[in-house]
Amino acid sequence: MEIQKNDRQVADQAVIRWLLDSDPAIRWQVMRDLVGAPAELVAGERARVAVEGWGAELLDRQRPDGQWGDDTEFPLWTSTLHTMVLLQNLGLDPTGERARAAVGRVRDQVIWGPGFWDTPFFEGEVEPCINGAVLALGSYFGEISEQLVDRLLGEQLEDGGWNCEAEEGSVRSSFHTTIRVLEGLLAYEQAKGATVAVTDARARAHDYMLERRMFRRLSTGEVIDPEWTWFHFPTTWHYDVLRGLDYLRGAGVHPDERVDEAISLLTQRRLPDGRWSRGTPYPDPVQLEMEGEAGLPSHWITLQALRVLDWYAAHRPDPG
Repeated sequence: MEIQKNDRQVADQAVIRWLLDSDPAIRWQVMRDLVGAPAELVAGERARVAVEGWGAELLDRQRPDGQWGDDTEFPLWTSTLHTMVLLQNLGLDPTGERARAAVGRVRDQVIWGPGFWDTPFFEGEVEPCINGAVLALGSYFGEISEQLVDRLLGEQLEDGGWNCEAEEGSVRSSFHTTIRVLEGLLAYEQAKGATVAVTDARARAHDYMLERRMFRRLSTGEVIDPEWTWFHFPTTWHYDVLRGLDYLRGAGVHPDERVDEAISLLTQRRLPDGRWSRGTPYPDPVQLEMEGEAGLPSHWITLQALRVLDWYAAHRPDPG
């Protein structure tokens, strides 16, 4: 297909072609977010996620009981949760036949147990770091739990974020937990429409991250975790700067000076050939080989980085 460039296009044609020469999950998002392809072409490419490449392989791995994994290195619920998150990241069409069949098996058979929380998968469990991901999945795949929304709203901390350790007495939010809850609440509003309660909660959490410049301690200005300044995919439950920026982009937040340093970090990480490399992979309950070892150019990270830079340039072309 012909590559169309505009004044916000930050990648050269060689990088775009490299991205398009990839899995359907990458291609359809490049066509939508970077190339501006017609909607019918984007939809056609997206439909291929279910029948070839990474998406088809993940769907083929589902067990008859609705779960993924073999309960050896990782518990079944962990493999199931993160496989579904990855399917969402791939952009599997939630209305497609294979997606509905897979989601139906999860809905009808998978519980958070046995032995601890014998609740259905899409009702979530007790930790906001997990329930944020479950809400995002339920919203995306048409299995929303309103009870889960209410629970997450009630668990927001005074500083604007969330923390899985709040039940143990922590009053300080965690970026890891906060980003997952934000992704869940955003997916909920995208599926159901905006509500005052959810929009206000997200705005408070945006300020929590932005006041910390996306990766610094509010008290000292120090980098919270140097690993956040490298970029990963899949991120599983971990936060990094690119994940935070891509969330803000997807949420339609207008960038201000509080993201300038994070954007500068993103541009500094760009390789001379215009791509971005993969950081050290996290332990991955899905165990799907997509992009090789750390340090190699990453289609996923390059896609995310380019669309973040387009978002930033569109709203804040002259940060000086």
